[in-house]
Amino acid sequence: MLPKAKIDVRSYHFWIILTLLMLCTANHYFEQMGIPTLLSYNSLFGLSRHTADRVFYLALIVYAGYTFGATAGLVASFAVLLLMLPRAVFISVNPVDALFETTIVILAGVTTNLWFKARSERMQAIEQREQVREIMAISQGKLRTQIRSTMKHEKDLAALSRLSNLLTQSPELEPLLRSATDMIMSVMGVDIVLVFSLEEEANALMLISSEGVSLEFAGGVERMKLGEGFNGRVAETGEPLVVENASRDPRLSREAVRKEGLHSQLIVPMRSRARVVGTLCIGMHQYRQFTAKDIALLTVMGNEIGTAIDNARLHQDQLIITDQLRRSEKHYRELFENAHDAIWIDDLEGNIISANRASEMLTGFSKEKLSNMKTKDFLSPEDLETANEMRRSLLHGEPVQQPYRQYLIRKDGTQVTLRLTTNLIYGDGQSKAFQNIARDITEEAKMQESLRSYVRQITKAQEDERLRISRELHDSTAQNLIALLHRLENFLDSQENLPLEEARELWAIHEQVKDIVQGVRYLSRDLRPAILDDVGLLAALHWVSREFKTTYGIRISLQVHGSERRFVPEVELLLFRIIQEALRNVGRHSHASNAEVLIEFAENKTTVIVRDNGIGFQALGKIDDLSRDGKLGLVGMQERVRLLGGNLEINSEPGKGTSVIVEAPV
Repeated sequence: MLPKAKIDVRSYHFWIILTLLMLCTANHYFEQMGIPTLLSYNSLFGLSRHTADRVFYLALIVYAGYTFGATAGLVASFAVLLLMLPRAVFISVNPVDALFETTIVILAGVTTNLWFKARSERMQAIEQREQVREIMAISQGKLRTQIRSTMKHEKDLAALSRLSNLLTQSPELEPLLRSATDMIMSVMGVDIVLVFSLEEEANALMLISSEGVSLEFAGGVERMKLGEGFNGRVAETGEPLVVENASRDPRLSREAVRKEGLHSQLIVPMRSRARVVGTLCIGMHQYRQFTAKDIALLTVMGNEIGTAIDNARLHQDQLIITDQLRRSEKHYRELFENAHDAIWIDDLEGNIISANRASEMLTGFSKEKLSNMKTKDFLSPEDLETANEMRRSLLHGEPVQQPYRQYLIRKDGTQVTLRLTTNLIYGDGQSKAFQNIARDITEEAKMQESLRSYVRQITKAQEDERLRISRELHDSTAQNLIALLHRLENFLDSQENLPLEEARELWAIHEQVKDIVQGVRYLSRDLRPAILDDVGLLAALHWVSREFKTTYGIRISLQVHGSERRFVPEVELLLFRIIQEALRNVGRHSHASNAEVLIEFAENKTTVIVRDNGIGFQALGKIDDLSRDGKLGLVGMQERVRLLGGNLEINSEPGKGTSVIVEAPV
């Protein structure tokens, strides 16, 4: 094989060739250079001296071409040609022979180097073919390896597919785990498979499946704390663990592992929904080196089993929830059917879809008949509008006051009064139906109406009695006292000789009787101000304001909004008594310096507000409950407001005064 070297001045061949070239040249021109000949010979193989020099030049060309390649040989041929031509042309005694020999030398050198080049190319081609053969052999080896790897990969994928299909066949976990562990032993080629489940509440691992181990070993590792032993550490860290010799590993925590004689182990975490739900452990009784591919394959299998375990738990929880829902639904159905109150459910269009037995008794229709009816079938147009307004408010999430009163027409045409509560029923986050719970309060309403009538009669009788007493005091008692005053004055004027002490005593009696007369007049006006009957409510309130300032020293501001109007005497009397009682409470309890009475006459109602800047008090409970605390004044105000068909509201906070608000549809 010829060398592939290039001209390198650092090579000793280069310097040998250069030195020989110089020596040959010096010997070829020694006469002209005036130096002694370096080589003394008369004949070399029958050649002349100069012919021998040319043969040496040819040897140098061959040497250069062989050593540094054909290119270097051609360069050397060109250099030798330049060195030999001067002698052949100008110095040689026989130029023709010299030129011929020179040409022969150059042609021989060039031919030799071209042969070197061709041979080198053939050798390179042979080497390339050998290299190609080697590369093809290596590629074939890699291809065979790749094919084996692909076949192994396909086998693993097929195993994973079978495992995945197996784990989705049934929600029952125990038979699935037995089949899965058998498959893992076959695919991974191991002796032992252990499956641990993580119990999050107990913070421990539980052995739920084992193959290839003794019962004693299974009992010894049945439960482990999180972080304990190999499996506990994997469950805690979430990272795979390879144990080369489990029986001698210093991290060993259970003697059962040493007794079982376990050697190599591979443990991976089982995950479901990105959280660790347990560990999967495979092992051998002898040494085995687990590769990265083994870890990856077992990790995928572990995740499949982890997902199956999690799904089995969810399925079990779902069964429990379903059973609880079934029982709850049954219990609700029993409550629904046996409820004392009438309950019916209608959809958003008003179609009744369910009703209980109490609804039958309330409406007079059977449940089968009700299921083909609408809610509007029981309501008058006015009551239907009330029901629709309630439903619109519920659908728009607006606040509603419940329970509310509704009137229903029974099958026999009679009307009953209901206390009704309506609620929305949701499904899938959307409004689906309305649930109505109704109680028949017809008798209660009649009793309340009778009670209101009774209270009205009592109030009227009380006011009539006040009027009678007021007139009696004004027309009889006051007049008699005035007559007594006149008689006493006449007696004192006629008795000029009356002792001074007796006269003073009689005049003191006269002043006392005079005060009594004034008190009787005040009492008469307070019992029933004549100005209320003669002039009206506003004039009476102006009088009360003046008397209030005189009695309690609190200034009152009376304001009227809207067009002033007169009401029937009963209404004006009720409003007057409400305001009068509110002002009495201000004078007795508020410690206020100012008070305000505001009356607003609107189109369909009258609003009265009495407010002060006093000390206030803690907000009350229901006014109806105040009679037990002896606060009968507020209870009387509430009853009078009810007689007007209105509402009473009392707002107060400590240090912020009190406001009494009355709204009445008059």
